Amino acid sequence: MYDKELAREILNQIYNAVDIIAKRFEPVNSVDDFTNSFAGKEKLDAICMQLIVIGESLKNFDKVTENRILQQYPQIE
Repeated sequence: MYDKELAREILNQIYNAVDIIAKRFEPVNSVDDFTNSFAGKEKLDAICMQLIVIGESLKNFDKVTENRILQQYPQIE
């Protein structure tokens, strides 16, 4: 049996990362908002880091749950 508390914590990390991404995208109206200023590029970098957090967390979630949960969702690569 896997550690459900650890699995919940990992899912919470994913949820928080998604929330951060959504908040950082709020003021963005176009690609130019990312490319036309240093602050925009920093925002893009920050969003990319959160996407990395999500990917790493999903890998950890799969390990912690002994590959039992994600295999039920083949649409997730």
